[in-house]
Amino acid sequence: MRGDAFSSEYKNFDKNLALKLLKYLKPYKKYVILAFIFTLFTSATAPLRPYLIKIAIDDYITFSNLYGLLKIIALIFSLIILNSALQFLMTFIMQAVGQKTLFDIRHKIFEKLTKLPLTYFDKNPVGRIVTRLTNDVEGLNQFFSQGVVLIFADIFLIIWIIIFMFYTSVELSFISLSILPLLFISTALFRNKVRDLFRKLRLELASMNSFINENITGIFTIKIFNREKNQLEIFDRSNCTMRELNIKTILYYAIFFPIVELIMSLALALVLWYSASHIFSDSLTIGTLVAFLQFTEMFFRPVRDLSEKYTTLQSAMASAERVIELLETDVKSENHTKCKEFKFDNKIEFENVSFSYNGKTQVLRNISFTVIKGEKVAIVGATGSGKTTLIKLLTKFYEKFDGYIKIDGVDIRDIPTEELRKNIALVMQDVFLFSRTISDNITMGNGLYTIDQVQYASEQIGLHSFIAQLNNAYETELNELGSNLSTGQRQLISFTRAFIRNPQILILDEATSNIDTFSEEIINNALDKLMKDRTSIIIAHRLSTIQNADKIIVLHKGEVKEIGTHNELVNKCGIYHKLYQLQFQK
Repeated sequence: MRGDAFSSEYKNFDKNLALKLLKYLKPYKKYVILAFIFTLFTSATAPLRPYLIKIAIDDYITFSNLYGLLKIIALIFSLIILNSALQFLMTFIMQAVGQKTLFDIRHKIFEKLTKLPLTYFDKNPVGRIVTRLTNDVEGLNQFFSQGVVLIFADIFLIIWIIIFMFYTSVELSFISLSILPLLFISTALFRNKVRDLFRKLRLELASMNSFINENITGIFTIKIFNREKNQLEIFDRSNCTMRELNIKTILYYAIFFPIVELIMSLALALVLWYSASHIFSDSLTIGTLVAFLQFTEMFFRPVRDLSEKYTTLQSAMASAERVIELLETDVKSENHTKCKEFKFDNKIEFENVSFSYNGKTQVLRNISFTVIKGEKVAIVGATGSGKTTLIKLLTKFYEKFDGYIKIDGVDIRDIPTEELRKNIALVMQDVFLFSRTISDNITMGNGLYTIDQVQYASEQIGLHSFIAQLNNAYETELNELGSNLSTGQRQLISFTRAFIRNPQILILDEATSNIDTFSEEIINNALDKLMKDRTSIIIAHRLSTIQNADKIIVLHKGEVKEIGTHNELVNKCGIYHKLYQLQFQK
């Protein structure tokens, strides 16, 4: 299924969805109330002008009363000035409230994303998530800055217009409003059509953003396999769908608004037809006719605005469905955090650990082994044997598994995640660097580290001499993913990042597999310092890097097959012996 699947709750109950959004206005309710007060005044002063024009015509122009006419003109002008000032204040307040509310929602979404488990990111493409944080949140702008208050402004305006109409002439009021059924029918049809289109547009946009993100990230692979034309064809299909949906939206707008104008013209024609004979018989004044013509035009303006705002709100609802769905996503943490503090003093135990990503196929089966504090333990095995999965469980990236992982006898699910990870440094094969300075990438933005500590860590790893040659040294800005550095340099930064944390547990996941011979020599020297008096777990394909390990664990198809030292496993003539022969006796 393409895009996000909307829950039936959101499809059928827009009121509930709107209420969920309105709670984000709560911190700014005093400003919203103030805007409502301004709305009451602006909606009341607008229809007062046609009524004053009626008085000007019937009481002053007809009797050539210039002084009275000037007073009415001054009053009308004052009302216009007051109305404009109130409109300005109302608009400014609500736009400011809208931007503050969007700020809060973006903050909550990003905060939520940092707390969601990896399973969420496994199921949702990056482009779709980015769409929610950017396009969908921006789509809520009209709801907060205009929809909430201005819809009521239009409703109040319609009510005041009807009151003034009936006060001026009951007969003309009924004639003017007789065409409302036509307006309601056309509005209902338009509303339903546009609502569907906006939902489809949001889905297609998320799909397109996911595709674009994936292709930009994988542009090297696309180019090397000459798949540019194929990817362009796939993109064009999505692009065509977007174009057709937007054209349909334009078509509905192009049909609807002329229909509203036609209905308004029909109302004006009925007013003129009825007024003609009554003016001749002196039962209706010219001022009343002029006022009603203005009332009728004024009446249809907020009605038309309401229809347009409704479609805008439908677009916002399509965005809101996705935003609320993300904000209400259950973190599903099984972190009971029975112990508040964590200190590693003795050993790490895996007891009959089994795990499945999809709930069906087990990646790990009954894994059991022990890592004593200070040991250097290596985990080897073929690709897909479950090595990296073990590390993800130990670092609590996935908490739902069978069996137990204990540190000093305490289940890690009972250890606060933040406390656990404070004591673990993980160095991966694929290093992720941020578009910030080298110093920021080493400290990960932790202001507790001084530049002297950063420099010391770099010197220990052997990175300082390279950084010192750069124009801005540690303040050198890195490109996206550190593309202005070599693979070896990026990996050295990741080692320095781990070293500065001074972790109790060091995990190296294929950390030296992409390093050239020269860089590997530098890193091996640094690793001796890094792993001294520290528990180290090393995942490696290159057996030359782990021959001196205190313990080697051999995984095969998610199960522990062998445990021992290098010499013990070579002499055992099992799986490790075969791996050793493949690498060293070709």
